[in-house]
Amino acid sequence: MKKHLQALIETACAAGVSDARLISPQRLVVQEKFVEYCLTPKCRNYGLSAGCPPHVAGPQQFRRWREEAVHALVVRLDVPAKLLFTPKRIDVFRKLHRSVATVELQAAGMAYPCSRGFAGGSCKDIFCRDNKECLQLSSQGVCRNPLEARPSLSGFGVDVGKMMAAAGWSDAIPAVETTMEESVSWVAGLVLLSRKKDGYLRGPAGSEEVLSFRRRAPCLKI
Repeated sequence: MKKHLQALIETACAAGVSDARLISPQRLVVQEKFVEYCLTPKCRNYGLSAGCPPHVAGPQQFRRWREEAVHALVVRLDVPAKLLFTPKRIDVFRKLHRSVATVELQAAGMAYPCSRGFAGGSCKDIFCRDNKECLQLSSQGVCRNPLEARPSLSGFGVDVGKMMAAAGWSDAIPAVETTMEESVSWVAGLVLLSRKKDGYLRGPAGSEEVLSFRRRAPCLKI
């Protein structure tokens, strides 16, 4: 494995995830039905943020990004299953989003300036639950947390179960409300590692140019 790829895995683990693995982007399965699940039965966060349907570019665009990607870095954060059904789940998802964003921004400053991060959960619920509206959807048009919040995996139709299996985690058990108290479950995220395409922005992660771009369009609907 190339040193810079190993460095990204180490960055993810240092940011707090339990494990991180590289897979071929072509192993990511995308299906429209996962977006439909956001609407029927309707998720309480549907339409409330720029990181969730119907405001994200969706499966069709994700497939284009998948074709452009050189690698896919999948991350997993193990947690007690019971925690995901308590208010403390917000802390879990914040950690996940921040970890994914950290890797994405580091990748953008290395060989993959067009990298894109995705994570489970609604950024409105995770970061802005006490705010009336998502600023990016308002007339102000600027995300409050552009360097932390990332768009929803399910909003782009990613089959998370198959993604986990592709990473070698087929034994991972998703949380259900009836899960036994001592069980361990997980939440997952993804970073598509992509090199420059025409029309995309250059610049190292942390540069004013890139950070300005992330502030304007942290969900990368382009």
